Amino acid sequence: MMEQYIEIKAANPDCLLFYRMGDFYELFFEDAVDAARALGITLTKRGQHLGQAIEMCGVPVHAADDYLQKLIQLGFRVAVCEQVEDPAEAKKRGGKSVVRRDVVRLVTPGTLTEDKLLSPSQSNHLMALARIRGGEEAQFGLAWIDISTGSFRVAESRPARVLADIMRVEPSEIILADSLFEDPEAKPLIEQLGQRAVPQPQVLFDSSCAESRICRYFAVASLEGYGNFSRAELAAAAAALAYVEKTQFNERPPLEVPLREEDGASLFIDPATRANLELSRTLAGERQGSLLKAIDRTVTGGGGRKLCEWLMSPLTDPEEINSRLDAVAWLIRESRLCEDVRTALRRLADMPRALSRLAMNRGGPRDLSALRDGARAAEVVAALFAERETPELIKEALAAIAAFPDELRALLADCLSDEVPLLKREGGFVRHGHAAELDELRALRDESRRVIAGLQLSYAEDTGVRSLKIKHNNVLGYFIEVTAANAAPLQEGETARGRFIHRQTMANALRFTTTELSDLETRIANAADQALRIELGLFEDMVLCAVGAAPAIKAAAEALAVIDVYAALAVLAEEQGYARPRVDDSMAFEIVGGRHPVVEQALRRQAAQPFVANDCDLSPPGEGVTPSPATGSGAEQAGAIWLLTGPNMGGKSTFLRQNALIAIMAQMGSFVPAGAAHIGVVDRLFSRVGASDDLARGRSTFMVEMVETAAILNLATARSLVILDEIGRGTATFDGLSIAWAAVEHLHEVNRCRSLFATHFHELTALADKLDRLANVTMKVKEWKGDVVFLHEVAPGAADRSYGIQVARLAGLPEAVVTRARDVLAQLESSERDNPALTLVDDLPLFAAHLKSAQAKPSETSALPPELAARLAELHPDDLSPRQALEALYEIKRLAAGDKSG
Repeated sequence: MMEQYIEIKAANPDCLLFYRMGDFYELFFEDAVDAARALGITLTKRGQHLGQAIEMCGVPVHAADDYLQKLIQLGFRVAVCEQVEDPAEAKKRGGKSVVRRDVVRLVTPGTLTEDKLLSPSQSNHLMALARIRGGEEAQFGLAWIDISTGSFRVAESRPARVLADIMRVEPSEIILADSLFEDPEAKPLIEQLGQRAVPQPQVLFDSSCAESRICRYFAVASLEGYGNFSRAELAAAAAALAYVEKTQFNERPPLEVPLREEDGASLFIDPATRANLELSRTLAGERQGSLLKAIDRTVTGGGGRKLCEWLMSPLTDPEEINSRLDAVAWLIRESRLCEDVRTALRRLADMPRALSRLAMNRGGPRDLSALRDGARAAEVVAALFAERETPELIKEALAAIAAFPDELRALLADCLSDEVPLLKREGGFVRHGHAAELDELRALRDESRRVIAGLQLSYAEDTGVRSLKIKHNNVLGYFIEVTAANAAPLQEGETARGRFIHRQTMANALRFTTTELSDLETRIANAADQALRIELGLFEDMVLCAVGAAPAIKAAAEALAVIDVYAALAVLAEEQGYARPRVDDSMAFEIVGGRHPVVEQALRRQAAQPFVANDCDLSPPGEGVTPSPATGSGAEQAGAIWLLTGPNMGGKSTFLRQNALIAIMAQMGSFVPAGAAHIGVVDRLFSRVGASDDLARGRSTFMVEMVETAAILNLATARSLVILDEIGRGTATFDGLSIAWAAVEHLHEVNRCRSLFATHFHELTALADKLDRLANVTMKVKEWKGDVVFLHEVAPGAADRSYGIQVARLAGLPEAVVTRARDVLAQLESSERDNPALTLVDDLPLFAAHLKSAQAKPSETSALPPELAARLAELHPDDLSPRQALEALYEIKRLAAGDKSG
């Protein structure tokens, strides 16, 4: 047995091997050590190998999914090894022959299908990244598959944006040619991909045979009918399919034909911007607190995945965007219908994932019931929209829903029971009355006593022997027993002797059987097995019918998910008071009363505080003018730059982010958190907010800041939206000021894009006199008795102070530090010397004032009235009763107030 294990493990060295032994998956050697540590299970020993004890641990087969989930989350890959031979066949080879086993599946992060291992509202993508050299610049091909739903997309990319394109998809696993891991040019990219990057043989990415491999998988002669794919795209798609076949072995997921995504069809958002804006995850990696979590009102898993897809890939075509907005606006007006649709959708199971499991022989009766319930929900949704004039996109979705196969719908409704078990081997999932033979076998299995009693009554009536009994024992099985006095009707005559066969004579009774009773006995004994065999046959028939109708089922499921998203966005807009944005081809960017969607909801939950709304207008002169065909990109209509100054904690970062989020929400087809919004389509969105480092790659905080800023200044176009915060603060004051100054000028003169630029370098406000499209705005504050009150309002003008010391005091810095900081600031601001800091060196130590105060004499610091001091000296607290102590306290208070009267 261990020889077999070692042989199979050698063929799968990069995976933990789950080796099936009875009701357990066993792991041995180093696999056992790693798994026991990761799963927190007991590590034992079994036998020896090469003189060393064999480490071993195991997990029950019925609970394997729970353990797989934990291992996959920790970055392991698992090879599942099952028995592929009947034990009876193994015995034919000899008494000590080992049942043949082999790997039937590789479980990797990107190839999961089980419900327990997947989040309902998150896609789980496997991505293949192929590189084709040629020309001045290498081309990258991306292909990503969600094996749990069958979706398959491809796109082309370039070195400058490939990481952004990958992060847009958020794949769980990325396969690359192993040669890339040795290529210095690809090293930075692979480092950023981290553990998700998995090397695969270069042959999988061979573009010369890629098209034939794809055609073979989909059983087509040519791909011409599916689109015009580049060499890089074909190489990536073929590699993805090869990896699916490699991990799933003989099982074949029902994948869609690859759909090509056009370059520029979605808003380009670079990885740093995605992280800074916390679109799908916070900077801590959590869903709670992200924009997706704040706007998600979907009620189905498919709707949740579709909403995430729209958020991560906002559109750039105004016509498509407005079509989505039309659908949302229509459902807002039809609020009763919207709620009825959501009620119907809540009963919708995840049809695409159920279908994938069925196609790959991992499904059960509940996956079939998911399709049946989905068909019912589809009927209800379609009926709700019947005879209504709907927007075009909803009309298209309803057409796809109506195409759900009637044959499958009828079969599932007629065949499946209302309540079905989890596993098909449990039986009982076929509806009573669907198959007469099955009903009879079930009756024999479940009601054998009643069937025997009925036969007994029949024999008693035929023979006239009322005392006739049908009994059972382990020797004879079922038999007919009559007393000796009543045996004649069963023995006399040719008919009786031919029907009743004598079995045994007892002292006072005779026992008989009949052909009918013997057949019934056999049928009762085999009824359970036969009933299950018939049910499994019907199960396979339903699976074949479902898999054959996979394209129509997926189209209907996709349409239901889209309707769920429209309804969810309508509910969100009504609930949060969002407005429909005006989206067009102009260069406008005007937000009236804009709010941060995540912060606003958090304030409501935590303190019931209102969010302070602010306007933002980055539109060029002649707002809303569509660029002429000659310019195309809108280069002549350059956007404005707002230079934002003000204190920390005043709301600058929130204001910056909220405008970027409003643009994203508008272009994904959602209403936005504002009183009104007019947005000319943004082609690229860049955000540089917050500080972070990348020490693993040798990059300091300032280096990361400069790299991200360089990407923005090099890639931003006139139609882009750029959000920058505190550029240059990570280095010396004059260096940072110089960099920020030059960056503002570059944005204004070269990029000519719509920009928000927040800074504490107040010197930059002088640029407003030089740059005609730059405007100074500031976060309003008020000072009250030395404290600062943040109003969180954006107003025209420039701040002359940053109020850093006040913020430090609010943060809890020791009072001595705050006092000393005020001292230093006053001297720095009032000094006329070239280096005012030199005059401060003589005033050290920092805590001189505090130490001087602590060392002062009591008489210098206290100055108590003589009468009070004398009275305190007379008091002995340990000798006072509670009443006396209270009276003494009143007396001390009177003396402290200067009252000398008795």
